[in-house]
Amino acid sequence: MKIYKFGGASVKDAEGVKNLFKIINSQTEGLIIVVSAMGKITNALEFLCKAYFKKTGDLEVAFQGIKDFHQQIIDDLFKGQSEQVDRDVEKLYADLQSILESDPSLSYDYEYDRIISFGELLSTTIISSYLEKQSRKAKFIDIRKCLITDQNYRDACVNLELSEQMCRKYFNFQDTFMYITQGFIAGTTTSQTTTLGREGSDYTAALLANLLNAEDVTIWKDVPGIMSADPKLYENTTIISKLSYREAIELSNCGAKIIHPKTIKPLQNKVIPLYVRSFSHPEKHGSVIRELNEKQSLPPIFIDKENQLLLTLSPRDFSFVAEEKLSRILATLADYRLHLNLIQTSAINFSFCIDLNETIFEEFISKFQDEYEVLYNKNVRLLTIRHYDDDIINKLTKDKLVFIEQHSRSTARFVIATDQEE
Repeated sequence: MKIYKFGGASVKDAEGVKNLFKIINSQTEGLIIVVSAMGKITNALEFLCKAYFKKTGDLEVAFQGIKDFHQQIIDDLFKGQSEQVDRDVEKLYADLQSILESDPSLSYDYEYDRIISFGELLSTTIISSYLEKQSRKAKFIDIRKCLITDQNYRDACVNLELSEQMCRKYFNFQDTFMYITQGFIAGTTTSQTTTLGREGSDYTAALLANLLNAEDVTIWKDVPGIMSADPKLYENTTIISKLSYREAIELSNCGAKIIHPKTIKPLQNKVIPLYVRSFSHPEKHGSVIRELNEKQSLPPIFIDKENQLLLTLSPRDFSFVAEEKLSRILATLADYRLHLNLIQTSAINFSFCIDLNETIFEEFISKFQDEYEVLYNKNVRLLTIRHYDDDIINKLTKDKLVFIEQHSRSTARFVIATDQEE
């Protein structure tokens, strides 16, 4: 049994859905298809959620934009013969409309998860109907009944034992050899919707592979494999044909977009290989992440994280930034679901990089201002170079304003001002 995961870019329009069909059409053995929300719909739903929760903006306009996007794909796929999928999609719209017409709870994270989930539900509903139209029926599974989590909304922790029981119940391959389900979303024992963290569809695929003992996982991307750098940002990038689990974890934790950080561990635990292949050129091998005993000689790998916030906290009484203070800082980060991308300490300074979230920025900063002098730089860039050399560092940082520089044996990291910041 295999797991195929298709991200939003691969199903952003009707042509993408048709391409998905071509890729899965040759399969005759067990297959689970995991699909993300189409295109940039998660971003659109995030905007809708903020407008709903804060009661700002025009909900109807935002909601209509989401409907129009999906309707265009339906029209292009079904050519006027879409009665059943129209009914299924309208039911989802009615469920979302019911939420938007009610008063929000006091928990933004709870509202976020139940609204954002409609992206994956819509994509799998449309694709499932299209596959059936093409006489390639894939059994539809609501993953919220299978992956069971706690109530830590927006970054839920999976109950592996209970999830394994439920996954084996629903994905039993007794009456079909092909399933379609959602990435990113999950559910609680009380049927509340949760999510596994932004870009968590990769993690969903890895969890299913682990719990169901899959042969392998393939993630279909808009790149030909794992690249030495983002080809949209750098010239002369190369494909890395194979990586060890350890190296993949290092890259993902440094911010590489190719793989979600949580994805590797469930695969490593059961020695399941992960393939990264191009949905535009499915005939090409791409890259594989697997157990490697030999030591690899890898080229320099560049990872850029844009839209970062650099904060420096200095105690107003000039006391040391010791363990007690650090624990309170980290607790505040945890309260706001903010993940550290880089830290640097000195006797009386604690500097760190996090993803910039303008929605909570002022409130978050205010938590420190009584006890600390707070300095910050918005929209900085975090550059990581794995397997660096001096020439590469000089080339990528020359004439740049570097706020923080860190080196280890194999990794160099730099917090760099953007043109806006400079």
